[in-house]
Amino acid sequence: MTRPHVVLVTFPVQGHINPSLTFAKTLDRNGIEVTFVTSLYAQRHMVKATGDITNGITFVAFSDGYDDGVKLSDDQQQYMMEIRKRGSGAIRNTILARAEQGHPVTCLVYSLLLPWAAVVAREVHIPSAILWIQPATVLNIYYYYFNGYAAEISNPSEDPSWVIQLPRLPLLAKRDLPSFMLPSGGGGRYSFALPLFKEQIETLDAETKPKVLVNTFDALEPDALKAIEDYELIGIGPLIPSAFLDGKGPLHKGVGGDLFHKSDDYLHEWLNSKPESSVVYVSFGSLLRLPKVQLEEIAKGLLECGRPFLWVILVNENPKVEKDDDKLSCLEELEKLGKIVPWCAQLEVLTHPSLGCFVTHCGWNSTLESLACGVPLVAFPQWTDQGTNAKLIQDVWRTGLRVNIREDGIVESDEIKRCIRTIMDDGEKSRELRENARKWKNSAREAMQEDGSSTKNLKAFVEELRDYVFLFLKQFGEGSTKHGNSEVVLLEVFCKAEALSELDEKGWVGPYLVSVSMRTVANWSFENRVLSFDWGLVPFSETLNCAILRSLTFLVTCQHASLWTLTVLV
Repeated sequence: MTRPHVVLVTFPVQGHINPSLTFAKTLDRNGIEVTFVTSLYAQRHMVKATGDITNGITFVAFSDGYDDGVKLSDDQQQYMMEIRKRGSGAIRNTILARAEQGHPVTCLVYSLLLPWAAVVAREVHIPSAILWIQPATVLNIYYYYFNGYAAEISNPSEDPSWVIQLPRLPLLAKRDLPSFMLPSGGGGRYSFALPLFKEQIETLDAETKPKVLVNTFDALEPDALKAIEDYELIGIGPLIPSAFLDGKGPLHKGVGGDLFHKSDDYLHEWLNSKPESSVVYVSFGSLLRLPKVQLEEIAKGLLECGRPFLWVILVNENPKVEKDDDKLSCLEELEKLGKIVPWCAQLEVLTHPSLGCFVTHCGWNSTLESLACGVPLVAFPQWTDQGTNAKLIQDVWRTGLRVNIREDGIVESDEIKRCIRTIMDDGEKSRELRENARKWKNSAREAMQEDGSSTKNLKAFVEELRDYVFLFLKQFGEGSTKHGNSEVVLLEVFCKAEALSELDEKGWVGPYLVSVSMRTVANWSFENRVLSFDWGLVPFSETLNCAILRSLTFLVTCQHASLWTLTVLV
């Protein structure tokens, strides 16, 4: 039997690659063939940083027009147009090429910001699912925004007491909403974002019960996963290497998708030299570069706390233009107390016993990793979904404290110091936050156990992929004969027992429609569970009457006609 085959397409930034690659490896371990598609730039840097990344997965890279990477100074709108145009063609070609190579594609899974990938899937008649790499709560907010709540959410009121109650979600203030929805965060260089989320919601709304694979778990967001009745939200997270969840060993320890060089060897020794729960870890992810004034406030706050710290500060995109003014004024004092590095293996830091708390931008990967590792947080959100994540951290899961900001958007050193000391001082609030962090750590690990919710959800998804292949048509040894310029190919139908039982019970009745990708077939009949095809030059997307009971995907392989994918529409 042909293995189910998933083409997994991801947006080429670190925050998308990490969960996507972990998901790809999980599918591979469950017997699913995976072709991982991303940009040439991302794949080059993944190989450069980690060496061999294949590990049973086929990698396909395409040029998005920015083979040296997208700079913050680049026109983001233009980049999104380029990756759409080039990526659509690359995905289509990959699906057809893999089919020609004898690896027909069963399903296309795509990450956030790529709604056009679903259009490609429809064009080649295969099902698709989105891998939602933000919390289900954020998807709910976008759904409600584009389904009747836009005017209320976009209310320009500056009343600090303004809140909104969306169905099955906690009360949300302005600062708790995704930044792209707000007048202050929806324009400028990221003006493409909100229309792209709208396109994503419209793409899902156009489908019948679309599948949304969410990097979360049932116990973490029980209401949000059920809030949208028209979607099937499936919690399959946390998408973290299994060694950090179940200790399966070094083979399952790394994601293998780092776009940055890490500073690991000496860091491990340094962390080992520190007392338990004493180190403050500070990181704002792979995209954010904070203004100098904010960096100075963080530096001052860390010095005033007096605790050892590990601080990740991304290097300038062009180190040659870095000026002396860009350097921290108290750098010498900082280096006596802690370590400043350009990048590190975050999960290894979060699981180190010396770690006491994590000052984070609240990106979803960092948030979920901290929950899975039982680390309390100082929530320091900046944009996109991070304000919502900070709300959940402080008020719903109660595993951290959210910083308060000045009117100009800067967080002062005293506020940073307050949050760190509250978490680290072992007082009543500290104990409460640490106990909650331990509780969610256990819950996350339970979800990924053999009988856990996320494992069961993933297995159900995998079984459904196998169901797409449950009618496999195999060519008879001598069943192919020439008839002029066409072929008559006899194919035997192999079905799962339950599928045959259903078909026998209800009968092969119709008519229904068959849509055939690449080319279609003409003059075919069904008798005694044998299909006879006459491969004619019928125009692409021609429809044919077919007496098939339900929606199925046929994977047809024959030596004369190459590979054909037929989607039966009921």
